[in-house]
Amino acid sequence: MRLGILTSGGDCPGLNAVIRGAVLAGALAYDVEFVGFRDGWRGVLDDDVVPLPRAAVRGIAGLGGTMLGTSRTNPLRDGASGAVAESLRRHQVDGLIAIGGEGTLAAAQILSEQGVKIIGVPKTIDNDLGATDYTFGFDTAVQTATEAIDRLRTTGESNHRCMIVEVMGRNAGWIALHAGMASGAHAILIPEHSLSLEQVAAWVNSAYYRGRAPLVVVAEAFVPAGQAAPYSPRGLDTFGRPRLGGIGMLLERLIQELTGIDTRATVLGHIQRGGAPTAFDRVLATRLGMAAAGSAAAGAWGTMVSLRGTDIANVPLAAALGTLKTVPESRFKEAEVLFG
Repeated sequence: MRLGILTSGGDCPGLNAVIRGAVLAGALAYDVEFVGFRDGWRGVLDDDVVPLPRAAVRGIAGLGGTMLGTSRTNPLRDGASGAVAESLRRHQVDGLIAIGGEGTLAAAQILSEQGVKIIGVPKTIDNDLGATDYTFGFDTAVQTATEAIDRLRTTGESNHRCMIVEVMGRNAGWIALHAGMASGAHAILIPEHSLSLEQVAAWVNSAYYRGRAPLVVVAEAFVPAGQAAPYSPRGLDTFGRPRLGGIGMLLERLIQELTGIDTRATVLGHIQRGGAPTAFDRVLATRLGMAAAGSAAAGAWGTMVSLRGTDIANVPLAAALGTLKTVPESRFKEAEVLFG
């Protein structure tokens, strides 16, 4: 059997570990030969293919980024879906392992319904995909954000300032919740729970008048009470989704106006995607890659490999797309006790 593999969408710590796990398991356990498509779906459409023997994946599990490159190319635009199947036939590829997030897996599901043999591997630092308990990259993003917040906290304490830290997560507040709790934030603002700016200001004042430098962690899609949609001044991405970011800078001005406290905002941005994956993410990504190779060998096309508890299972691609996995109200209430 000859399989293709691609990484699509935003880069994510652990992608190389998935590639390594799939290639090694394919070669050693299933007699599978791998080729890689460069830059996600673009490589499929443009015939940008490289062989992936065992030697090519040696020592890459601990490296950040993706050795294959990535892009946000949409394989369904302009009638390109037929070109995907044709490209696979041209390169004698029997099936495809697509590693990606919501946009990638949605495209994979449609292509699967059209007869393309695909196995999905869930990838996102946002941890917002349904049908899997955790996605690789999330643990690394939280660790990176926590380390950055710890540093910002010391400069805030030194200058008696309120520090606002904006983190990624799209429409789920998992990174903000975990990094905020880990760093002892005085307020955590997530898209699942709208709050008034007056309430946020009250928490900031409470911390400040106790002699603390207030720390606010905000998810990029947080919507203050009274606003209809997340702050997204940069338009849409190639999948038609809002390009989020900037709420931290907006809050900097508003919180300072409401409290009179010198306030500074920092947008962590793509630093959360970069660097070496944590040990947890390396192990999870490796297991998912191995399971994807095994699923392809078993002919379990149209499925996604998933973490259920501590086990790896196969679920339909559609299961990952039906419901966005967001922070439950109970988890926010649990953290809210610590605010102010």
